[in-house]
Amino acid sequence: MTPYTRLAELGLTLPEPPTPIANFVTHAESGRLIFLSGQGPLRADGTLCTGKVGDDVTVEQAYQHARLTGLNLLAVMHAAAGDLGRIVRVVKLLGFVNATPTFSDHPKVVNGCSDLFADVFDKIGGHARSAIGVGSLPGNITVEIEAVVEIAA
Repeated sequence: MTPYTRLAELGLTLPEPPTPIANFVTHAESGRLIFLSGQGPLRADGTLCTGKVGDDVTVEQAYQHARLTGLNLLAVMHAAAGDLGRIVRVVKLLGFVNATPTFSDHPKVVNGCSDLFADVFDKIGGHARSAIGVGSLPGNITVEIEAVVEIAA
């Protein structure tokens, strides 16, 4: 089953890749690795999911925001690789959660992206991961996630 078939089964379609802000690029390739810049929970209508997890955003809501962020990362992967079928391994995710100082369920939030990648890529979607809390993120977004993937030669 292709990643596109799996996305369709999940009722998801790839959005347009988010446009970089400022002077960075959405991804950089080195050998067979693609390093994806941090993406946030950008909805199809162009609005961002904002707020502080543990205050005005629940773990369940933030999980969905991380899942949406994963979908945006998939769009960048598609643009970078030309075809999600070229992905041979999701290597690493680094998730940042805009959270209150006492919030401690960062992994449960970033699972939104991890679970999506496992659903879309099956066995090659398993990855190393970090999930950390931060005091703020650009535009007060709830999560920002970056990824490293390996592509076929």
